[in-house]
Amino acid sequence: MKKIWIINGPNLNLLGKREPQIYGAQGFEDYFKTLQAQFPKIELAYFQSNSEGGLIDKIHEIGFSADGIILNAGGYTHTSVALTDAIAGIITPTIEVHISNVHAREEFRHHSYLSKNCVGIIVGFGLDGYRMAISHFLQG
Repeated sequence: MKKIWIINGPNLNLLGKREPQIYGAQGFEDYFKTLQAQFPKIELAYFQSNSEGGLIDKIHEIGFSADGIILNAGGYTHTSVALTDAIAGIITPTIEVHISNVHAREEFRHHSYLSKNCVGIIVGFGLDGYRMAISHFLQG
C-alpha cells in the first residue's frame, strides 16, 4: 500500500477561519477525511507545524520511506533555504501545493525556494490541489 504524506506549514491550521475569501471556509482536518474516503487504497498521513524546524524534522523522518510528500509550506515557501535543502536531501518525491494562486497575489509570493527540488507544483485550485497531487503519485 502506498503511503503519501501531506505536510502543511504555518497558519494552515487556521484553514476555514483564516481569510476564507482566499483560502475557503473548510478546515483541513475535515477535508483530509474527504481525501481518505476518496483514496481508500492508499495510506494518507497528515502533519502540520507552524515551526520551520518541525517541518524539516518531519521531512527528514519520512523522506526515505514515504511514496510521496505533498508540501504546502505556506510563507516558508518564499523564505526558507533550509526547507529547500531538506527536500533536496531526501529521496521521496515532493509536490509543492498552494491553495491560492500565489502569482496573482503580492510580489514576494511569486518566488518559491522549494520549486526547484519538487517534481511539480500545483497552484490556485483551492484544497483540490491536494487531490490532484495524490492522483499524480498514484499514476507512477
